Amino acid sequence: MERKLGIEAGCLKGVAEIDALEKIKAAGFEAFFSGGCDVAYICALKEKAEQVGLYYDFVHAPFGGINNLWKSGLDHVAIFDKIIGSIDGAAEAGVKTVVCHVSSGWWPPHLNDIGFDRFDRLVAHAVRKGVHIAFENIRKPGNLAAIMERYERIPNVGFCFDCGHEHCYTETIPYLDLYGKRTLCTHIHDNYGRDKEDIWKDADYHLLPFEGNYDYKAMMDRLNKYEYDGCLSLEVGNGKHPEMTEEEFLATCYGLIKKISEL
Repeated sequence: MERKLGIEAGCLKGVAEIDALEKIKAAGFEAFFSGGCDVAYICALKEKAEQVGLYYDFVHAPFGGINNLWKSGLDHVAIFDKIIGSIDGAAEAGVKTVVCHVSSGWWPPHLNDIGFDRFDRLVAHAVRKGVHIAFENIRKPGNLAAIMERYERIPNVGFCFDCGHEHCYTETIPYLDLYGKRTLCTHIHDNYGRDKEDIWKDADYHLLPFEGNYDYKAMMDRLNKYEYDGCLSLEVGNGKHPEMTEEEFLATCYGLIKKISEL
């Protein structure tokens, strides 16, 4: 199955996302994703993408303070408004999907009606705007499961599969077997699995594919099984590879995601 190959726009250290798009296109990529919660900024990225011939796959909503959505009081307002901004920006720019986290860390707040009400409002806003929300797997599979089940009848709600998170946080949870038919987008990177000496260590290293020990063939078999036809998107940066020029790094990345796509 032919799929567009993409990378995050912020993959080049010290280079603005909008300025990286031409370099990404020149390396052979067909797609990209970005962060952002400002409507004008997202629209500017979309305009640049159209100029250079790249597909804008999704906007990754901010997630700093995401646990506040599950807490009483007003501390949730900042992150809630940023996610709304990502949805509004995607809608205005004609970007199909916004990726959203559910919680953060090994010990987030317990799920509760306060948080569900706020996610209900975010999902309802996305539906009104004609935007999809893809909830991403992080550390707590139960939290994700509760959200995915809550909105399983809403076509606008889907799943963002992060293979690196699956490997280093929840390597026994086959997320694509749970949500393969609802997968809207991907985050592809590598690591060595959950740390065997300190299971609470954050081993989410975002290495280039094949620098760790993730099984990409198994991933592709599952993506094919569930007929995923979206982009294969790298979530990596060149900060760990100062020996490479920007062009060398992007060429290496394109070769790696191309290799994965052919497994």
